[in-house]
Amino acid sequence: MKTLSRLATVAVVKAAMMFTTTAAAQTATTAVQQPAPVQREIIVSLADHKLALVENGEIKKIYSVAVGKPSTPSPEGTFTIARRVKNPTYHHDGKTVLPGPGNPVGTRWMGLSKTGYGIHGTNEPKSIGKSASHGCIRMAKADLEEFYELVSVGDTVRLVGQRDEETAHLFGPDEVTAPAVQPTQTANTDAVPAAPAANDPAPTIPAASLGTR
Repeated sequence: MKTLSRLATVAVVKAAMMFTTTAAAQTATTAVQQPAPVQREIIVSLADHKLALVENGEIKKIYSVAVGKPSTPSPEGTFTIARRVKNPTYHHDGKTVLPGPGNPVGTRWMGLSKTGYGIHGTNEPKSIGKSASHGCIRMAKADLEEFYELVSVGDTVRLVGQRDEETAHLFGPDEVTAPAVQPTQTANTDAVPAAPAANDPAPTIPAASLGTR
């Protein structure tokens, strides 16, 4: 009887050890599956014609961009990405431009929380690095498509008008350019997709917009 009692005790101890080990493994797995959230910020220097992608305080990418020209300046301030759209269809004055090389907003649209403004492509690649848009931020095709995959709806976007210590740190003191002239803002005329759900593959851009010409 004593032998049976000992065997039963050993079995109970082993079962308890197995349960504890399994629970610990499950806890560890759960911990691995829940990484810390990424703090992402997109900073655009209108004076430098540059865009920086910053994650958890570290610079991940820097791109050359086109910003608003003096007569139609880009807005300054802090916004968020409100929606992301692949291959938008462009409409203006009864004309429709399907996705393709001639589309004025390129292959991607990231609309900002400020209505009428966004980050998008262009059918005028020579405008990149200049003050040339109707207020939106333009990117070269390859940069745009890479950047699109690195950001999400809700990410913070800051458009900075004048160079400061932060932009000098991000883009380097050797890249100082003349401050972008920012007169009284007029209505933005860049192409703006209608309000589809996030990641809608084929939105419509309203006829009221002029695009990036």
